[in-house]
Amino acid sequence: MGLNDFLLHSDVVSLSLAFMLLALSVGSWVVMGWKWRLLSRVSQDLPRSVAAFWQAPSFEDARQSVAQFDRDVCVLPLMDATLLPLGGTLASCGDRHHQLTRVLRDALQQVLRRLQWGQMLLATAGAIAPFVGLLGTVWGIFNALTGLGEVGQIAIQDIAGPVGEALVMTAAGLAVAIPAVMGYNLLGRRISRIEAELEGFAHDLRALLAGPRG
Repeated sequence: MGLNDFLLHSDVVSLSLAFMLLALSVGSWVVMGWKWRLLSRVSQDLPRSVAAFWQAPSFEDARQSVAQFDRDVCVLPLMDATLLPLGGTLASCGDRHHQLTRVLRDALQQVLRRLQWGQMLLATAGAIAPFVGLLGTVWGIFNALTGLGEVGQIAIQDIAGPVGEALVMTAAGLAVAIPAVMGYNLLGRRISRIEAELEGFAHDLRALLAGPRG
């Protein structure tokens, strides 16, 4: 059955399920392509940015050096968070160590939310696409058997064609889910490595600026 036949002979439910799978597939591949490019850049820039920071003679020089490497702005927010004015607010309560812990934690969470964007779509596509395809298959078989029941005497070849066409929806659901799950796992591991590096830098930055605790 070609695309034209499918569009002509499918009802609203079948078309809706097919377009849902198409949207999940396109969305998943767009997210995976964009995130792979983003995480590849961050993986390259993060070690360079950290090295540039520690090789700088002062904090201001370090910020200028880091800005040359931090293309996706993952390290600079941590540095800028330590310069936020805290006087006269509740955020100024506690010693410098506690203040830095709070602002660095918030800045780190904002960076990680940006890096994790799209993971929910991949997880959703991997989870529901097989069931959407299965529902399309069940609905297609139901329609096929209902239509054949109106004909009268039915031969096996009359059933094989419509049922086989309906099973394509299950295959389509798996074709959407498998890449989404693989992308979710692969990208998730890269995000975890980047998160560990950023947390390490935030910890070192806090220790540097807070000084020894009495």
